[in-house]
Formats: sequence, C-alpha cells, structure tokens
Amino acid sequence: MIYNIEYETMPREAIEAIQLRRLRETVERVYATVPFYRKKFDEAGLKPGDINSLKDLHRLPFTTKQDLRDNYPYGMFAVPMDNVVRIHASSGTTGKPTVVGYTARDIATWSELMARALAAGGAGRGDIIHNAYGYGLFTGGLGVHYGAERLGASVIPISGGNTKRQVMIMKDFGPTILTCTPSYALHLAEVAGDSGVDFKDLRFKSGIFGAEPWSEEMRTEIERKLHLNAIDIYGLSEVIGPGVSIECLEAKKGLHIFEDHFIPEIINPETGEVLPNGQMGELVFTSITKEAFPIIRYRTRDVTSLDREACVCGRTLVRMNKVSGRTDDMLIIRGVNVFPSQIESVLMETDEVEPHYQLIVDRKDNLDTLSVLVEVGESAFSDEVRVLQNIEKKIAKNIKEFLGVSATVKLVEPKTIARSEGKAQRVIDKRKI
Repeated sequence: MIYNIEYETMPREAIEAIQLRRLRETVERVYATVPFYRKKFDEAGLKPGDINSLKDLHRLPFTTKQDLRDNYPYGMFAVPMDNVVRIHASSGTTGKPTVVGYTARDIATWSELMARALAAGGAGRGDIIHNAYGYGLFTGGLGVHYGAERLGASVIPISGGNTKRQVMIMKDFGPTILTCTPSYALHLAEVAGDSGVDFKDLRFKSGIFGAEPWSEEMRTEIERKLHLNAIDIYGLSEVIGPGVSIECLEAKKGLHIFEDHFIPEIINPETGEVLPNGQMGELVFTSITKEAFPIIRYRTRDVTSLDREACVCGRTLVRMNKVSGRTDDMLIIRGVNVFPSQIESVLMETDEVEPHYQLIVDRKDNLDTLSVLVEVGESAFSDEVRVLQNIEKKIAKNIKEFLGVSATVKLVEPKTIARSEGKAQRVIDKRKI
C-alpha cells in the first residue's frame, strides 16, 4: 500500500523542484539561526544565495557526528527551546551522545514518514503492531509508535526486554506486524521455541527490522524462523529517526528514500567526492523540512549505493541498497577491509550454525588476528569432535576465499553468546590502535 500517493509517486522533475525550494529555504534558515553553520559557510566563502540548483549541493560543507558533539547539547538547534517539544539522543558508544530536537511540526512530519514506511512494509488500518523497539531517548520506539497511530493501526508499546512476556503477548494479543532489531527478532524466535510457541501459529505477516546492518542471509533466516516477510527500514536520530527510507513489500530490493524530506548523496569516504549513481560509498543526507534540528550534508558513515531504476511498487523515489556496513565499523585486518555483515553472510550459508556470532579482533606479535565465535545448532552440537572441527575448517576456508582474510573459527555451545534486546554487539576489538 502507498500511504501518500502524491509525494511517493511524483515525477522526477517535480521531486527535484520541491527539493531545490526546500533546500534553499533550509540553507537560509540555518545560516541565520545556527552559528555553527554560519561559520562553516563563511569559511567556505558561501552565502545562502549561492545555492541556485541541486548541483550546488556539493559546495556546502559536511556535518559530522563530532560537530554535533562539539555543540552538545543544543548548539545545533535552529529554533528557541520554547519551540522544542521533544528531545532525543543517540546511543553513542564513545563520548557524549548526539542530541536532537523536534518542534510540533517536526513530530507531525516524522509521524507522516513513519506512516508511509509502515504502509510500505505491509501495515494498514486494522493491523496490530507489536513494537519492540526501545522507548526513551532512542528514536526507534516512539518513531514507530507515532507512525502506527497516524496510519490508523493499533500499537502495542511493548518496548525491548522481558522477552518471555513478549512471547505471551504475541500469542494472546494477536499482533500482525513486528517491529524490532533483526537480532532481537531471532532472539524472540528462540525464546518462543523454548516456550513451546511456534511463530507459524501466530498472526504475523510482516516484520519491519532496522537499527543495525543485516544481510540477505539473515533475512532468509528470520523469514524461515518467524514465518513473516522481513522488511528493512533505515533511519538515524541525526536525520530524523526511523522513517528515512524503507523497502517495499512488493520488491524488497532497495529502500525507498523519502526524497521530499531528505536529499541523499554517495561520497568517497576518503576524499569527500560525490560519486556517480550506482557506485558504492558513504551515504550523506541533507534534511530539507526539519525545523528544530535541520542538518546539512550529514556524513552517516553507512556504506551503500543508490538505485534510480523504476520500482514495481509504483514509487518513483530513489532507492538505497541495503547498508553493507559502516566506514567506522569497518575492520581493517592485515590491510583487508572487512565488514561484519560480510562475515555474517558466510556464516548464514553454513547449515550447521545458528545466526548468533561474535568477532574478536586482536593483535599478536604485531599482526592482526580475527577470531569468529559462532553458535553451533542443536542438531550438530552432539556430533563428535572431528565433525565440529571440520565445520570450523569449512567456515574458515569460506571466509578466506570470499573475503581474503584468515580467521580462526570456534564453534560454541548453543545459547552461549549474549543476546541483545537492542543493537547486537558483533565486534570486540582488543587492538590498541
């Protein structure tokens, strides 16, 4: 279902006309109201009036997460605090969190975008949405919640955690749409199985999963275990939260970006050069409708590419391919660039193991080492040691062949790798770099 026919199926010329008008308005406003941007523009020798076409976008300076931290907490806000009705913050792993604000109009915009996203994922009026994204400073829970209400669906604000109770609620309340991280979806399936509940006996038709990169192989595993359509959703607090882009149920081939609100670019992460359509690089976003916290050319650190081919669903919006990893999560092991999601793809092609793993990077005698811990399946766990050793060797060989990096693979007992109720911690880097 397309929630907003007018904006989601607009001709390219009309989309670009709206983008240019809104971009110019945004640039004028941040120059007038945000000292950080005024200083950056002045240093670049730019005035708002210099932006006369979308081709001028590349002349604007980038914004980074460090810029947001340097202006903590409210230095990037473009409106007085009297106009800010909501404050969220990202879950940063180092340093201070990045703080974002919303006006009442921003909340309405976000609700509209999430309604569009949920509809693209198969939700509609009459559906019951089991929302297991975390509520609080994290944008996931409340973003989905407001979108569900705007859509006219019923929402169960279960949040994360208390997994056994979640299984009971899913069984008793009959939800039809599941929203959570992909790793938590698999944890739900595992706990449900331990409780004697089979997902095929539940009413779920779609699951909308995001907040962490996940592979096509992980999608196959989720769909097999949860008996639903697994849809990828993308967003980040700095841009608005969830609802920046989403796959459509019809194609599940790239995530439609809501271009009437966000302008995407792909850049070379080393040089900052804008890359041609279809090339893989770092995703950059400029928001063009946000009031409290507009952002110019924000470097997401997410690695993907853009696809402008027509989609079978009828949407004319550009699609971003599934995020393959992050430039700051990328592991460089003996000169080889490796994303955790690439190793995940290899693991998911191995029938004997479960989709629960951890990568441990260390340095021994000045050389990088990579250890892959992965849970063996219940059926294979009872096999003799020689059989398990052969599985380890097979996985190590596949990682070497596909990724060009040597790894030590260790099979561990079922349910020994810590489960996450939010974003899974896939990598432990012990190197002193």
